[in-house]
Amino acid sequence: MPVRPAFRKPHPAKPELFVLADISGSVSTFAAFTLQLMYALRSQFSRVRSFVFVDGVDEVTDVLQRSPDVVEAARHINAAGSGVWLDGRSDYGHALSGFWDTWGGEVRRRTTVIILGDARTNYHDPREGALKAVAQQARHVFWLNPEPASAWNSGDSVIARYQPFCDAVYECRNIRQLRAFVEDLD
Repeated sequence: MPVRPAFRKPHPAKPELFVLADISGSVSTFAAFTLQLMYALRSQFSRVRSFVFVDGVDEVTDVLQRSPDVVEAARHINAAGSGVWLDGRSDYGHALSGFWDTWGGEVRRRTTVIILGDARTNYHDPREGALKAVAQQARHVFWLNPEPASAWNSGDSVIARYQPFCDAVYECRNIRQLRAFVEDLD
């Protein structure tokens, strides 16, 4: 009896998204925008994991899922002291190392990592090796920086030390720039 094979069209898996957001004082205005973005991204990807950091890093995926709105989520994140390890001053090196040590094994080839922050380290060791390790595991790493590009690498900004491990670094100060980033992804 002859058999007629029937093939299904492949359905590529939606990518996973890990979002790491700086919520320190230097980006306080951007942090509110960041939380809104993380809250909105949940419906666009098969799996969104959300993390906040200052000098430490904490996962807030459950907080965003349980909260009825982003204001309530922000209230829970602030009340818990999420992202703070020691003194609450930005330490990207410690935060990225903490992320890699705790969740690096969960970053896979279909994971896209988006980092939202100004890369101002308060002159701490940037530990770019942690971001390199993430980049070697992930499909993509993108960095959205809320500062004007003209301020990058001035003072304690070390974005140039992280840039080699990112697929792209974008200035993202407004909705127009965010839209340009999203359009570049297509």
